This record gives sequence, C-alpha cells and structure tokens, in this order.
Amino acid sequence: MHQTDIWVRFQRLRGHRCIYMCADDTHGTAIMIRARQENRTPEQVIADMSVAHQRDFAAFGISFDHYGSTNSQANLATCTAIWQRLRERNLIETRQVERLYDPSSRPSSPTASSKATAPSATPRTNTATTAKSAAAPTRPPN
Repeated sequence: MHQTDIWVRFQRLRGHRCIYMCADDTHGTAIMIRARQENRTPEQVIADMSVAHQRDFAAFGISFDHYGSTNSQANLATCTAIWQRLRERNLIETRQVERLYDPSSRPSSPTASSKATAPSATPRTNTATTAKSAAAPTRPPN
C-alpha cells in the first residue's frame, strides 16, 4: 500500500470527496537507466510495468479514479488544467533557484540530472514554480 492510498481511503471514509490519480513515471532516473540497459524506450518499460502495477494494486483493493503514465496526453491535460486553476486563484509562487546538473547527461527531466556531487556539475539558474497551498478536501453535497 502507498501512503496516498491510506490517506484517500481515510478521506473517503470520512465522507470527503477525494479523487485519486496515479501514474508511472516515464522520466525517472531508474526508468531511464533500465530502459537504456534493456535497449528499450522508457515508454516501453513503463507500458510493461503499468500492467503489473495495476494488477498488484487491484490485489490489495487499491483503486484509482485514473491510472496512467507521466508521458501521456491525459496526464498533460490534467496537470495543465490543475495549474491553470491554481494560477487563476493566485496560488502559484515563482522564484529563481540555482541547481546543479550534468550537461553531458541530457535527460528528459530536470530532476533526473540534479547531482550535487557530480564532477562535471555546472550551476544553472532555473525558475521554480510551486503551489502556495493545497485546497482542503470538500464534503460531497448531501
């Protein structure tokens, strides 16, 4: 079980409306390394893992409103809609931060290259955008 599953079950038992979404991470460092070792794309590795993950979750009685991939169009559309609503409510904070990265790696995800101890690490300024606060769960109408 995931901590998120426990939290969602608890919220639903309390009568709160709670939407549970999950996705396999196509751009994670472990997936990128495994795909390279198996001479496959990260999307191919994730497609196989998704079937196994969903089977395992179902065996534990864990259910999702949506289960997908971080690389899917559905994920992009959902994330875009969430960020748009947060921006409309002025709940987004943007600031400049410095991070280290390995320029020879050229990963598809900024987090995949963050290496504080990499010998070839080069400072780089990025814009960090985060949500200021999360909305409290709401009760469904009676």
